[in-house]
Amino acid sequence: MALTDSCGSGADAPPGERITRFAPSPTGLLHLGHAHSALFAARLAAAGPGGRFLVRIEDIDAGRCRPEYEAAILEDLAWLGLTWETPVRRQSGHMDHYAAALDRLRAAGLLYPCFCTRKDIQAEIAASPSAPHGPDGPLYPGTCRALDPADVADRLAAGAPHALRLDMAAALARVGGPLSWHDAAAGPQAARPALFGDVVLARKDIPTSYHLAVTLDDAAQGITLVTRGRDLFEATHVHRLLQALLTLPTPAYHHHGLLTDEAGRRLAKRDNARALRTLRESGVSPAEARALAGHPDAF
Repeated sequence: MALTDSCGSGADAPPGERITRFAPSPTGLLHLGHAHSALFAARLAAAGPGGRFLVRIEDIDAGRCRPEYEAAILEDLAWLGLTWETPVRRQSGHMDHYAAALDRLRAAGLLYPCFCTRKDIQAEIAASPSAPHGPDGPLYPGTCRALDPADVADRLAAGAPHALRLDMAAALARVGGPLSWHDAAAGPQAARPALFGDVVLARKDIPTSYHLAVTLDDAAQGITLVTRGRDLFEATHVHRLLQALLTLPTPAYHHHGLLTDEAGRRLAKRDNARALRTLRESGVSPAEARALAGHPDAF
């Protein structure tokens, strides 16, 4: 197993009270990669005066999240030697918060309903060989952005299922100027949310999205230093735009390296051999697990 990239010390985080968080989704058991991320956030919080480490349960996907996984997450984190403030924030308890933000964006003319299915989008992209690509693949071609308002009204009145997309061009025009953010490992960054096109901010079956919920949660919890894996680095471009649109503070960021297996693949929840629960049952001690996760020192 290896850790990709250097983690650094987080010294570029703003001075004063440092508030970090670990925010897993209860869709499976924690593995060593999660342990690395949680320990990373906790250590950086502890490194500053008055630092605070929070745990947040990101359970907006009711179809995949399970209470038994949430219980296991908290048990495994405690076994690692971590402590955190209570009560733990659960996204499922704050849907009204996300809905209010969507109302603000809708009132500003920055959202539009998208009635396209995945099959519709794939067909549209396939018909355009020069379709632009972003970090997550081909960008949404904007099909529903151009729908006649009367048609949209009729579909909504009929209860047609739809997602809500951010009109990226309109959002950038509203902000009006360049946006930036700072990563402790990568340095100053110019925000380029247009890379993602018209991102989804609420889904047909889930009344919010990762991008919207995590941005609002970090602000609500007063997070001053967002620590997370390098795989989420690009998402920060979108989060920085949402902060500007919703007049939210911009925290510092530190995207750390990822634990990989012997073949160089990122660890996944389906890898039961490296699940903390499996290691515990095989007799591995918390100290040994911390060492395997790249944090050998006890707290």
